[in-house]
This record gives sequence, structure tokens and C-alpha cells, in this order.
Amino acid sequence: MKGDRKYIFLFLLPAAVLMSVFMYYPFFKSLYLSFFRTKGFFDKKFIGWDNYTRLFTDDLLGAATLHTLEIMLYVILFQVGIALVLAVMVDLIGKLKGFYRTVFFFPVVISGTAISLLFVLFYNYNFGLLNSVLANFGIDKVLWLDEGNALKAVSVPTVWHYVGFYFVLFLTAMSKIPSDYYEAAKLEGISAFKRTTMLTIPLIMSDIKVVITLAITGTLKVFEFIWVITSGQNGTEVLGTYMYKKAMVDQNFGYGSAIAIYMVVFGVLLSLLANRLLKRDEITY
Repeated sequence: MKGDRKYIFLFLLPAAVLMSVFMYYPFFKSLYLSFFRTKGFFDKKFIGWDNYTRLFTDDLLGAATLHTLEIMLYVILFQVGIALVLAVMVDLIGKLKGFYRTVFFFPVVISGTAISLLFVLFYNYNFGLLNSVLANFGIDKVLWLDEGNALKAVSVPTVWHYVGFYFVLFLTAMSKIPSDYYEAAKLEGISAFKRTTMLTIPLIMSDIKVVITLAITGTLKVFEFIWVITSGQNGTEVLGTYMYKKAMVDQNFGYGSAIAIYMVVFGVLLSLLANRLLKRDEITY
């Protein structure tokens, strides 16, 4: 038994080292820097809780938080919603599941920056694909990235990018449901819609919770879509881009670190709230 523990420890050690170097160390380093006013890497002055006090009076941070929450709403409604609908449809078809997994998952493996550049071409006012299509129908060109449309425009690639990932999670969860349940439901004459709403969804509720938690935390990390398409301009500043500007552009690593800690706490609270709202007696099988 002791020998087994030694091998288990050896196998876990590389993962523990990697997590410590790339996850825990940066977090505690950010926590440390958040108590300083910095200008570059070497000029820093201890200011206590001043950076955290500034968070509550920073209007730009408040706007970035609201923009992040708006994108989060789109992600939960459309990214998770579309993934669930696609998974239900493929599960009902029952054929070519491997093909659909590959097709829907493919966007996930594409770089977010590459997708962002693609959508820059879509949204271009003069020669973009969308305006070219509108022109063919005699419709005036649209400024897709102006103040009123930009946030919704950048939300489209954000939502589309990870639909396939959640689709695979949902489809995998559905494949674990015993077929006897569905056969019994068919014998009772229950329609496909009722089987989905009263059987499938309740049985994968724990997986839906996980996906919603991943969607919430994933939205807080949105950066490349905003940065490449709009650079945070025209009402698209989110927490990720605002933190980057403060830390890397303004060289204020102290305040940037405080924003990073704020994002972590904000994400944890939102995840706990989502789990609390979805709390219910789960059906087991």
C-alpha cells in the first residue's frame, strides 16, 4: 500500500507543479501586487486597500462589469441553450452522432484570434460579407461596430465559438441515460417533447449546472474577441480588456491585479448564485 502511495504521488507531482507555477503562483502574486501602486515592474509603493477602494468608485470598471454581464446573459441563453437543443435533436435522431460531434465541435479547436479576424471581415462597413449581402437585397449598409451594435456583434463569435464544446458535454450526459427509461416512456405513449422535458433534462440537471458554471467563468475570461474586433471601444469594454489596459498599457500592475482579484471573487459569487438558483432534488439513475 505504501508503495502504491509513492507511485500515486509521483504521478500527481507533475500536475501539482504545473498548477502551482501557472495557476497558484500568479494568483497569489496578483494578490500581493494589488496592495501596491506600481508604475512598471520595479517602481511600486505600498498603499494598502486603496486599489480595492478605487474599485467601488471606478465608473469604467462598473461599465465593463455591466458589459460582461450582458455577454454572460447571451452566453447562458444562446450558447448553452443552442448546445442543449442541438444535443436533444441529435440524441432523438440517434444516428451519425460521431459525425455531428465532429462538425459541431470543430469551431472549438480554432483559435479565438483567427475567428475574431474572420468576423472583422464579416462586419467591415465597406467590403464586409454582411453589408455585401444587404446590398444585394437593396438594403443600406449597417455600422455593425458602432456604439449601439458593437457589443451584440462581438457576442456572436463569443457564443458560436463554444457551442460545440457544451454540445458534446450534453450529448455525452444523455448517452449515459439507460435506454429502458425511454422504452418505458414510449410504451406509455409519452411524446418526444415530454420525454425531453420530463425525463432527459431532469436526468442531466447536474451536467447543466456544470455547463452553466463553465459558461459564467468562461465569460469572465473573454478577451481576444473584444480586443481584436473592437479593442474595447464603442461600448464593448469588458473586465478582461479593462484589466489588460490597466496592467499592460498603463503599467499599473497594482490596480490591474486588484481588478483580477475582483474578477475571481465576482466569478465565484456568480457561480454560487447560479448553483443556488438551480438547486433542486436531482433524479438519479
